[in-house]
Amino acid sequence: MAKLTVRADNNNLLHFSQYRNHKVSIFNTSLRPQRLNLFLAQKHNLKFRVSCSITEREKKEAAKKQIILNGLKVNELGKNEGLISTSGDELGGESGDNEVGFEWRWPPWKNLPQRYKLIGTTSLAFVICNMDKVNLSIAIIPMSHQFGWNSSTAGLVQSSFFWGYALSQLPGGWLSKIFGGSRVLEVGVLVWSLATMLVPYLAGFMPALIFSRILVGIGEGVSPSAATDLIARTIPLEERSRAVSFVFGGLSFGSVIGLLLAPPLIQNYGWESVFYLFGFLGIAWFSGFQLVKEDRPWSLPESMSWPPSFPRNKSLGSSLGELNTSLKDVPWKAFFRSKAVWAMIYAHFCGSWGHYTCLSWLPTYFSEELNLNLTEAAWVSVGPPLASILVTSIASQFADSLISKGVDTSLVRKICQTIAFLSPATCMILSSVDFGLPPWEVVTILTGGLALSSFALSGLYCTHQDISPEYASILLGITNTVGAVPGIVGVALTGYLLDSTHSWSISLFAPSIFFYLTGTIVWLAFASSKPQSFSEGD
Repeated sequence: MAKLTVRADNNNLLHFSQYRNHKVSIFNTSLRPQRLNLFLAQKHNLKFRVSCSITEREKKEAAKKQIILNGLKVNELGKNEGLISTSGDELGGESGDNEVGFEWRWPPWKNLPQRYKLIGTTSLAFVICNMDKVNLSIAIIPMSHQFGWNSSTAGLVQSSFFWGYALSQLPGGWLSKIFGGSRVLEVGVLVWSLATMLVPYLAGFMPALIFSRILVGIGEGVSPSAATDLIARTIPLEERSRAVSFVFGGLSFGSVIGLLLAPPLIQNYGWESVFYLFGFLGIAWFSGFQLVKEDRPWSLPESMSWPPSFPRNKSLGSSLGELNTSLKDVPWKAFFRSKAVWAMIYAHFCGSWGHYTCLSWLPTYFSEELNLNLTEAAWVSVGPPLASILVTSIASQFADSLISKGVDTSLVRKICQTIAFLSPATCMILSSVDFGLPPWEVVTILTGGLALSSFALSGLYCTHQDISPEYASILLGITNTVGAVPGIVGVALTGYLLDSTHSWSISLFAPSIFFYLTGTIVWLAFASSKPQSFSEGD
């Protein structure tokens, strides 16, 4: 039990400094001056009487303590003086004034399990990730008009992102295994956010613009492997589909937010504004993530235990020392002898072809085919990612429910990935063949097909963790490296074919349909979620 009495006069307002955990003892004392921050308040003499009841609980982990402040009673404030009393034992003991009782819990995520905090903030990072990815697909329209770019040049600018994205996949997986996904993710967010803010300054000089987009790709490229590392090491199998869907579902939500915010920003403040604002959001996330990652928002003890998947106490020197030997420890040959790994590689390539080409070119397609202005084209483009959010939640619950009921995990992943491939392929066939459908029906069909492709989050994207939690981040780095190639080749090739044929069916839909169908065949034949040791002797 501790009682504190604080009286402030001479127009001063008292603000308590940050609490620290110490061994609790019974005391009566006056607060030292350095423990208070004084802020000038005009024309008020304030008198405070504060009584605090502090209880201490010992957890299973050594030295884990928590301070609980409860029973805050606020008495009526007069014109010249007020009384604030907090006490767990003395409620109603001072006066007959009106009283309000509540518990002070700050920050709001304080009592959440650590894995939920990390999954939540990682999903938010993916929201910002796709905001910075789709902003160019909208801004490219006014930028092309301003700088006189044709479709081939616009395709080159958009595809440059995927050069960096492809280059950073394997390093991202490798670094996540050594340093932990948390560290790699925060550095990636900082890099892509700063590079995004540079785009308006470099847009007039093509080599510099391409370089800035490569940096954005590098920063975003390490994020999937970092997230996979977090999920594989902290989330149990029966929660994994939901965790993957929640984190990677942030990409769809980011697409929605980016496509909705970009047009009004461009029309009112110029295309440069989207890069400034979205880049700033990433820097703000980086700052906020430090509190969540460290999990010390005012009261946690220095000796607080940390999840083993995050080498918090590992020094940078020791981590760097592991780099020399870690590459030799990775069973690269065993990876490429596995049919399941090759199935993941090809499936990732096929899914990425349809996803990246549509992500980059759908706003232009809707604008040219439907004669919509910038805002209307953006609103129509919101449909697929918005519907994907709903489909993602359904797919994850569906997959986890089957697994919890004892259905073979490999079968569940095959069902989900087959839906993810055949649905958009069917809808693209209906959209590309001239059935005399009105344009808005074509939009509706494409929206449904692309939304159902989100079943891949409960199919392909869970398989890396299923077969090897230890090497999940590296496996995703391998498949995502190949999966980034369509972003480089497919996005640019679509622009070239569009200039050559002036046909959206040939340039955008036909290649995607081919890869969706062949990807389904390979996945059903060779995919597996059976855990593998990947020992060189296998």
